[in-house]
Amino acid sequence: MTYQQIWQRLTPLYEAGEARAITRLVLERLFNMSMTDIVIGKVSELSSEEENELEKNIQRIEKGEPVQYVLGIADFYGRTFHVEPGVLIPRPETAELLDYIPKVNQKQTILDIGTGSGCIAITASLEHTQAEVSAWDISPKALQIAKDNAQRLNATVDFHLQDALNAPDHQSCWDVILSNPPYIMDKERQNMEKNVLDYEPELALFVPDQDPLKFYTAIARYSVRALKPKGILLFEINPLCADAMLRMLQQEGLQQNELIQDQFGKYRFTKSIKE
Repeated sequence: MTYQQIWQRLTPLYEAGEARAITRLVLERLFNMSMTDIVIGKVSELSSEEENELEKNIQRIEKGEPVQYVLGIADFYGRTFHVEPGVLIPRPETAELLDYIPKVNQKQTILDIGTGSGCIAITASLEHTQAEVSAWDISPKALQIAKDNAQRLNATVDFHLQDALNAPDHQSCWDVILSNPPYIMDKERQNMEKNVLDYEPELALFVPDQDPLKFYTAIARYSVRALKPKGILLFEINPLCADAMLRMLQQEGLQQNELIQDQFGKYRFTKSIKE
């Protein structure tokens, strides 16, 4: 089997450039092959056992399973996280949310709501070494994956099984709250990739068309109570709901609400202050 034969098998699902990138990733992760190794033909030198392993993985990708689930890993903010069905695959634009956490030379308390694989909370802990970071999720499976990631990456995060729609009655205890909650409206399903719909957890993706801000509103109300004065609330949002988000944040009593564009020019984040 050659490199070209492998990536061409993926072209019914992916454009040629993406098919080649996926193939290189698989070869790198499974067999530690560099691009130089691929160019000089080492793919055709795999043992029969290695070829069998490669074939099993390529067949899963051919069926539409995301390569991150096939390999069990996803890169985020320069680190590698374990992922599997049951947690969302981290997106590169989500990493930008972390850039809006203030860099301060003192202890700050940070809460990540809906942590999934733990990528946001763990990265916050490792990038802000004086911070005390906590994280919530409603899924026991997600929390176990997040805990395993934290242990492997030597991050200190306090994980809790907690529903954001039934938040505890905390008062003025967080400097920063950030969240990437479910925000895709049901009506958007028809425009989504099949591999996302078939494999990624619906609980972490979708909200009803009639109430697309349900999680944001609940978290905003909690934040008004639970943020310290001058505390910051950061959200990743659905760009289709950007204007509605600003109105909701203002109505809930948060101040200095602003929309922030992601690297692709879409309004992907909001930042708010508790006065």
